[in-house]
This record gives sequence, structure tokens and C-alpha cells, in this order.
Amino acid sequence: MLTDLSATDLSARIAARETSAAELMAATLDWIEAVNPRINAIVSLRPRDVLMDEAVRADHEPRKGWLHGLPMAPKDLVATRGLRTTRGSPLFADHVPVADDLLAARLRAAGAIFIGKTNTPEFGLGSHSFNPVHGTTLNPYDTAASAGGSSGGAAAALAARMLPVADGSDMMGSLRNPAAFCNVYGFRPSWGLVPPDAEGDTFMATLSTCGPMGRTVEDVARLLDVLAGPNPAVPFARAEQGFAAGLETDPRGLRIGWLGDWGGAYACEPGILDLCETALSVFADLGCTVEDVAPPFPAERLWHAWITLRAFLNAGSKRALYDDPAKRAQLKPEAVWEIEQGLHLSAEAVYAASAIRSQWYAAAARLFEDYDALVLPSAQVWPFAASLRHPEAVGGRPLDTYHRWMEVVIPVSLAGLPALALPAGFGAAGLPMGMQVFGPAGADARILALGQSYHRATDWPARRPPDFGGA
Repeated sequence: MLTDLSATDLSARIAARETSAAELMAATLDWIEAVNPRINAIVSLRPRDVLMDEAVRADHEPRKGWLHGLPMAPKDLVATRGLRTTRGSPLFADHVPVADDLLAARLRAAGAIFIGKTNTPEFGLGSHSFNPVHGTTLNPYDTAASAGGSSGGAAAALAARMLPVADGSDMMGSLRNPAAFCNVYGFRPSWGLVPPDAEGDTFMATLSTCGPMGRTVEDVARLLDVLAGPNPAVPFARAEQGFAAGLETDPRGLRIGWLGDWGGAYACEPGILDLCETALSVFADLGCTVEDVAPPFPAERLWHAWITLRAFLNAGSKRALYDDPAKRAQLKPEAVWEIEQGLHLSAEAVYAASAIRSQWYAAAARLFEDYDALVLPSAQVWPFAASLRHPEAVGGRPLDTYHRWMEVVIPVSLAGLPALALPAGFGAAGLPMGMQVFGPAGADARILALGQSYHRATDWPARRPPDFGGA
């Protein structure tokens, strides 16, 4: 089927007129009609006749870019002109933006046809994609399990072949956790490479970034080329591009450090570390040196800095909703908790958290003098029951917050480092898991090239979900 092909292959076929955008759109919509009701990954789907008209027009228009004629569904946190953007919140259930966010504008400029949106938890909070507007996104590899989040709709849609490539965003692992749960790739770029819109605070709000997801590293790199590029209206932007052109490199001689569970600080469910260590042997087979690395920084200090700065930013960006009692009543409990944590912070506490963040950035930089890349698991738990709001314990340890089961992702997020979530294979129950390979700020091309070598040796996403066209 056309929907089995990579975005790179589809783009080339449309450019060569071997396949039409109309043919691809019809095949995509037929497949979505068949499988989306079972996993609920794509929401706010636009009318078929309108989408077919747009695809036919694309076949008769000059080629706009790499995404020309390809169906896409931006994450439902991204404002899309004329297309409902709910953020998973009942407060925005009927919101139809009059303008695109920068990310959506770049996708359109490259020729993408927006068919709908991908589901996300309310305001992207929590790595499980459920909300009162659109319901829960389920995992194609086990429809009783979570697809992760907050880019869970994107990851599930990719795994089920409803989209060829997808965008996502990541504050606390939202490009990495769902990639692990759904056996696809997710790339969190160096902060500033994919810039935000010039809204609210843009100097201090540097924990979250948008990025690409795909079933191949080449698709991820090509979509990054579309999304990357400075926004003159925001600070700290990076100007690097050309990531797809630099994928084919020889990884022999690279040094890779395995951080495991950070000396026991990041409890993991049984089997996860073993699976990741088996996957690491692929790098050794490719000629890399793989070594165990002792914890380079106290995990509790990282966690303290993280929850302080995250609460500070959530309280600032959502304070107006909280201050209105009627709107506050419609916020999910986790959002209220985040805001209230932030409202009680002193300037001294925020400064101290930022100082810890700075110290960790410096420590990581020193570590990268000895290693080309570092590796951690992408998640600490296997895909859990979709009926849960979140796991209650990890490795026998009760959780003290709704999101501490995702703690393994914060060393990357806190320092704004580039990280590629790689599929690592499947556990005893047949569920996917992954690991995150990361490098120093600005090493995006190196990390993607390393991922390309790994993909060529493994191609885990080719193992399709059994009930969605797989063996």
C-alpha cells in the first residue's frame, strides 16, 4: 500500500509523477477510516471531499517543497488556520485559529496538506494522550495500552501507517516517550533549532521544543530541514540546516556512554534496561566503543531544578485560566497542581533552580569531551493500561508526582540537548521500548547520522502492529 511507504519515498514518487497526491490522499483517507476508530490518533479530521480537492490542486500546482502533496496532521497544540485546535482542553473545544503558528506555516509552505490534528493530553501535560475533548489515543501494538504522550497521537498514527511523517513537541519527553511506546523515531532538537512563536516569555521558556517524528531517520532529518531555521522575533535561535544531506557517515571509532538507570536513581520496570543494553550492542557491531558511565550529576538536584522551573513556566503561561474560577473548574487536576506549585515559588527558588540547570549544562559539556554520544532509556515503564491516568509506581517505588515516572528524560530537557529516540525492540509481552541517544548542544547532525547507521542495521519500525497490517 502507498501508506506503507516512507515520506521520502512518497515525496520522490510525487515529484516524479509516479504517484499523484490525489492517489495518496485517497489511500490515506481509506486507511484512516479503517483503523483510526480503533486507536483514536487523528482528531478533527477534515471532510474527504475538501481534502481530495486540495490534493487534486496540488497535482496541478508547482512543487512547493519536500512535503508537497503529503497528508499531515499537526499536533493539536499547534495553532492551524481554519482548523480546530483544542489543546485537548474543553476551554478550547471549539477554537478555530485565524492564523497558523510558525511551525504550521512552515509545513504548509513546504506543501503539506493538513488532514486534521493528532491527539494530545490536555495542554500536553502528562505522557498519556487522553483528554475530555477527543478521548484517549490507544497503542497500535496493544489497544488496551497507552500510546504515550504528549505526542501520542502522532506516534500512534505513524505506527499505524495513517501518516508518513509527523511533528511533535517535547518538554518532558513528549517526542521520546511516545516514540518508545509506538516503535518509531522521535527527535528533540537542540533548543532554538526549531524556534517557537514570539508569544509570552521567550527568554526563560527554553525547556520545550517542537521536533519531527517518523518511521525512518531520513524522514525525521528531512522534516527537521523543513522545521528548522531562525525566527528573528525570538532569542537564542540556531541557523543549522541540511540534516538529511549529512546522514551517511561511518560511525566507527565513536565513543558512546551508557548511563543506564543513572546509578539506580531512575527506577525502571523489569526488562527495559536489558532490552536497551541489547540494542546498544548494535553500536558495538558498527564499530563504536560502548562504555558504562557513572552518574555525572546528582539526580535529585536535577529533579528539584526541573519541577521548580516547570511549575514556574506553567504558572506564568496559564495563570489567566487559573484566576478565572469558571475556567479553573475545567482544568485537569494536573494542570491545577502545576500552576499552584508555581504560584508559591519565590524569586530565590527560581534562581537556585536555574543555577542547578547551569551547573548540569557545564557538567554535561565536560562529559562530552570524552564521549560522542550518551544513552539513556526513553522511558522507565512499558506501555501501561490506557485506563490509567498515569502509573502509580515504578520498580516498586511509589510516585510522589503524576509525572515522576518520566524522570529519565529530564537530563536532556533541562540542558536543551539534541536527542534521538531510537526503537530498541520488543519486550516479553510484545510491547515496544526505546532508548534516547543524545549529544552536546548543536550536535544534531551527528546524532541523526548515528541514528541512521542504527536504523540501517535494525529497522525496527518495519515490524508493524499485528492488528494493523503486520505479521
